[in-house]
Amino acid sequence: MLTTLQTAYSDTRAADLAWALGREPLPALAVLDLQLADAKLQLRLLGASHQVLLEEDRGSCSETVACIPGSSTPLPLGVAKRLGDWEYEFAARVETLSEGSFAVRAQELLALVADHPHGLAGTFPGSPHAFTAMLAQRSEGQVRWRTWHAYPQEGQLVVTRTRVGVRMPVPAL
Repeated sequence: MLTTLQTAYSDTRAADLAWALGREPLPALAVLDLQLADAKLQLRLLGASHQVLLEEDRGSCSETVACIPGSSTPLPLGVAKRLGDWEYEFAARVETLSEGSFAVRAQELLALVADHPHGLAGTFPGSPHAFTAMLAQRSEGQVRWRTWHAYPQEGQLVVTRTRVGVRMPVPAL
């Protein structure tokens, strides 16, 4: 699903993004509710980037990547945590592209996500290449999502990958 977000572009620098687990749902500009087997997943586009809410019988998980006023947790390159019966893994990277390459990559990503049944993308007013996009899937008992946060004025694309799955028991020696 592709939508135009009716708000000012409030996270205007890749360096301003922060990461948080466990936040309450924040006001969303666009929402996509998904049922992936026994997992309920909600992809949420915020004025300041994204939030994903995951619910299963085993528990819930909330991931927020956004400009969070007062946050002291910058966007990490990687995180691995245990959340109850789950293992949570997060990775982020920043790609810096030339103006032409950025435009092509933006068009490719928006086309990929726009028609995908588990995809949500929102463009911000002022630039067709200012967007946040999200794509989710479930495979092998794990829920995964990828996000892209585009900053055309900087030529930067922030790419994240998240995996949440059941913690596997350690075999006894």
